[in-house]
Amino acid sequence: MQTTREPIWNQFLTERDKQVFAHTGHGARQGWGKRPALIVIDVNYAFCGDKPEPILESIKRWRNSCGEEAWVGVRAIKRLIDACHAKGLPVLYTTGAKRADNWDAGGWAWKNSRNAEQPKTPVTNRDGNEIVEEIAPGPRDIMVVKQKPSAFAGTAFAAYLTLLQADSLIVTGTTTSGCVRATVLDAFSLNYRCAVVEEACFDRSQASHAINLCDMHAKYADVVSLEETLAHIASLPEGLFELPSGKGMQP
Repeated sequence: MQTTREPIWNQFLTERDKQVFAHTGHGARQGWGKRPALIVIDVNYAFCGDKPEPILESIKRWRNSCGEEAWVGVRAIKRLIDACHAKGLPVLYTTGAKRADNWDAGGWAWKNSRNAEQPKTPVTNRDGNEIVEEIAPGPRDIMVVKQKPSAFAGTAFAAYLTLLQADSLIVTGTTTSGCVRATVLDAFSLNYRCAVVEEACFDRSQASHAINLCDMHAKYADVVSLEETLAHIASLPEGLFELPSGKGMQP
């Protein structure tokens, strides 16, 4: 079922923009794939902080934190993960990694003056690249470690989707304007259908979040609601995928 709610990005569009979208044909609904995989992009302590708090407080310790909006997103993502586990759909996570000396930061070091900070806080001793405990991967879930925005860049992500015979992605995570968008564009380029779940994505910039949802919906993906996505997952047959057994994996 397609929703008719007011798009979050409308508040940022000019009247001219709205008229352009109304007449160019952009934003058509592509529809769901038949064999979707859920991807949870970079929902770790570096991007969420170690507790819900206003973003201007959180970024004092976690420079990439998205503040309170991150934890709203975590709650939505947990519902999607639980639904996918119940149906036997694959759940894939991404997170980052870097050398202690920061040599492999590459381009990240060119655009952020705080990049050399280690993603760890002495208060909780949480590693910034650790997925937040509330949605920690289970033994049958799949982890992809990356160093660039897209889940596809320099990783085995595409090979895993091939192994699963997935034809589409349900996209969640952060940041909407960065790693989410980069992953969606690469998925689009490889002819995967993408559904970006609005409530399950977040960004440190409210305007960037909304406008990037707008742009993805116009050209590369369907931006869908959490409830619509849960209803779609519930409608799928069980046993679509041969998932990893999880034997020998740490929970």
